[in-house]
Amino acid sequence: MNRELILRRRIQWLTWLFILGLFLSGATAIPLTTEVRLLVQLLGADHGSTGWAQWLVRVSDSLTDTKAQHPFLFIGTDWLAFGHFVIAIAFIGALRDPVRNRWLFDFGLIACVLVVPYALVFGSLRGIPFWWRLVDCSFGVFGFIPLWLCRKWVVELELRNNLEQTKRL
Repeated sequence: MNRELILRRRIQWLTWLFILGLFLSGATAIPLTTEVRLLVQLLGADHGSTGWAQWLVRVSDSLTDTKAQHPFLFIGTDWLAFGHFVIAIAFIGALRDPVRNRWLFDFGLIACVLVVPYALVFGSLRGIPFWWRLVDCSFGVFGFIPLWLCRKWVVELELRNNLEQTKRL
């Protein structure tokens, strides 16, 4: 198998992985109250819990209270999901022609890097525990890895294509 085909398959596979990650991340924002309640039940967490379980119970109680008194606020998580879906759809362009749409990988890398300070700063302002802010930061870190590899391989494809065009001249 030639190198170009190998690179294109790798790029396609990791781009699909990134799209799936964005889609799942967005989809989990919609039923947030139910998901957190189920997680609390699964872990057996209660108001006497400590550490992570205590935080989870607090989040679950807050979501339940907000849903009962102010359900319209959950439009924020609906829009969060929508944003994830739209960004995932944009990466279809990278699937179709990764070289021409290299800018999508650049865009994604910048977004992933910005997740870290965003999570740290706004998490602090909102009283989110530091360890949970690190969980939020991990989305940027784990998204960065496949995008960085894709960009690296796209650059290699570009160089190979440019070299072939030069040889033809």
